[in-house]
Amino acid sequence: MAYYCKLFDLQLSDFPNPGTAQVRSTGIYLREGLLDGQPEPQMLIWKNPQGHTPPPTEKLQQVYGKWRHFAELMTREVARIYGSPQWENQWASIVARYQALSFRDLVTLPALTHWAAENPGDFGGFGMSQEESAIFYSIGIGDGSWGAFYDVCCLYPLRTAIFGFSSQLQLVHGRVDTDGNPIPSPYLGVPSLKDCNDLDFEPPRYLGLAALDECLMFTQTSVNGLSFYDHCRNRGAGFLTDTSVTRLTKLDSGQLRVTYDWKVSSSEEKSERHEDFDSVIMTLPSWIIETHIQLENFSQNMLPYSIINAYKTAHWETSCKVYAPLKKSFLSKNKKIPQVIVTDSFVHDVYAYRYHDAYPYDCILLSYTWEDDATKLASFDDKTLVAKCITELDRILLRASNIKSPISPYIDAQNAVVQRWITDKNALGCAKLYRAGTYYEAVSLMKYNRDYAHVSGLYLAGESFSVDAGWTEPCLRGAIDAVINLCNTTQAEFNGGFCMDDYPEYQTRP
Repeated sequence: MAYYCKLFDLQLSDFPNPGTAQVRSTGIYLREGLLDGQPEPQMLIWKNPQGHTPPPTEKLQQVYGKWRHFAELMTREVARIYGSPQWENQWASIVARYQALSFRDLVTLPALTHWAAENPGDFGGFGMSQEESAIFYSIGIGDGSWGAFYDVCCLYPLRTAIFGFSSQLQLVHGRVDTDGNPIPSPYLGVPSLKDCNDLDFEPPRYLGLAALDECLMFTQTSVNGLSFYDHCRNRGAGFLTDTSVTRLTKLDSGQLRVTYDWKVSSSEEKSERHEDFDSVIMTLPSWIIETHIQLENFSQNMLPYSIINAYKTAHWETSCKVYAPLKKSFLSKNKKIPQVIVTDSFVHDVYAYRYHDAYPYDCILLSYTWEDDATKLASFDDKTLVAKCITELDRILLRASNIKSPISPYIDAQNAVVQRWITDKNALGCAKLYRAGTYYEAVSLMKYNRDYAHVSGLYLAGESFSVDAGWTEPCLRGAIDAVINLCNTTQAEFNGGFCMDDYPEYQTRP
């Protein structure tokens, strides 16, 4: 990700996680503001301008300290040997110790005072009491609530923490200047673009994380001076919009037939078409593969039942986010209401973010929820849910004796947006995780390209086939894996003397 950000001039900043130096203050409101048994409800205020101030109150510090003890014990040893010849065996030992444990189990597992070389995979647990676990459910490890992940395999949050996905989160502003305005870029500002069938589609804007996709699509490559988009337009093939794949068929010739509906947005003009290819890379969320696409004529040595079962039974987390425009005066003049709020209420996490001055409004995430906490919001229509979130935040803030100010006057409820991943037809889930005991099944999907793709012609890439779901980095890693294995299958010449013996093989058994 760092490589592509530099290549495409993508501007980054540290993400404003709760309790970090990137936010003015974090409000913690648990147990109706009576967490520490104080006589009046209070919102605890956590200010951490230098990045090393622990959360307020002794009870919160105990919870935070137990997490930090475990994290530092583990990362210290991992950092010492990561990348060395010993690392793969060390990781295999960690997997053997923890792959059958849920995160909930790890939180209450007794802590170790020190790591022992004779038992290299064991770092103990967090050693929290049930009460501490209930608090940790809401405040998490520094990037919001982690309670929704309590019932997934503990290796997922461990990988997230050890490798910096939670502590070094980056906000991608896009291919923009210091004022947030897009810099000169291919096709920026054109009214529309055409695909290879002359259908119009929206041009790139180079804003936010989508700028990465747009740069990959429209920026010239060093190979022939053409972008992927220009290359496809010159060929008259290779880039289609308003198209939905419905079937993949393995032909007797060895090719793959891709059958798709064209012009899916128009019921009157929709038609079925197909094209044949030597190889196909599939990047879809795995539940969409099962519910939207037929896979035909793939034998067991091309697509084993174990692989099909692994992606069919993968656990996709639901998530719900409620966004709304926020008046500029909230972050410039308001001194009472914290910028970020963590609660055990149904809204859970609240984030306020300042845009550049060129934007008339800032943004507030009124509610950020995962899993069961998101599922409980599913029955409310968007307008009702927005109203409920604003009403609940006002109730909390007015109840807190040290705040006594509503947030509703700052929010443009009429232009709020609700994103529900589980009912998004292009996603059917927000992040693909795995439950305790299924880590090796998840890794088997990462091995598919090496073990079977040269026979099937089908390559798998993207979040569905990763064990670090929810982040950009593993998606890029999966894409590179597909390309390396495709190049190897077609006897391409690698650069720099690289060969497959240099490429790590994933372990799918103890």
